[in-house]
Amino acid sequence: MSGPESRAPVFALVGPSGVGKDSLLAAAAAQVPGLHVVQRVVTRAPEAGGEPCLAVSEEVFAGMLDEGAFALHWGAHGLRYGIRWSELAPRDVGRPVVFNGSRGALEQAARVLPELEVLHVTARPEVLAERLAARGRESAAQIEARLARAALPLPQETGRGQRVHEIDNSGPLEIAAARLVALLQPVRA
Repeated sequence: MSGPESRAPVFALVGPSGVGKDSLLAAAAAQVPGLHVVQRVVTRAPEAGGEPCLAVSEEVFAGMLDEGAFALHWGAHGLRYGIRWSELAPRDVGRPVVFNGSRGALEQAARVLPELEVLHVTARPEVLAERLAARGRESAAQIEARLARAALPLPQETGRGQRVHEIDNSGPLEIAAARLVALLQPVRA
C-alpha cells in the first residue's frame, strides 16, 4: 500500500437536495478517466429509485456499522447513509475518489480524510424551488424547509484545512459539469 503522501484526493460533493449532485456526478464520471464514484450504502428500499446505491435495511446498516465497515456515516431525511472504507481504496493507487456527501457530515469527513476537498454545489433559490417542485416528492411546506436549509452556510469546521470549491448549478448542466470536471482532473506534472 502507498503512503498517505501518494494518495489521490477524496472529494465530497455536497449541496442541498435538488441541486443536481447526481446529475453532475454522472456527467463527471463519463469525462474523468480513472475517477471512482463511491457507491453509498443507504437505508432505503431498492425499488425507491434515485442514485445507484447499495440499498439495505436498518438492521443490515447497523450490522455494517458495528463491523466497522464505514469510514463515514450520517442520517438525513429519515434515511441513513454510509461510505464504506472499501469505496475509498482507489485513492491509495492514485485514482481520485468522489462521493455524494452531506454538509452535516463534513466535520466527521475532515477528521477521517485529511486529503478531503469539498465541492459545494449551489443553485439560486428560485431554481432550486422549481427543481424540487418538479420532482413531486415533497409538499410545499417541505420544499420551504429544504430551501431554508439550503441557505445555511457550510459548517465552520469545513474551513479547517479542507479546500472548498463552489460550483453554481443554476444554469445549464453542461456549465456546472465542466467546472466539476476541471476540479476533479488529476494534477498533471
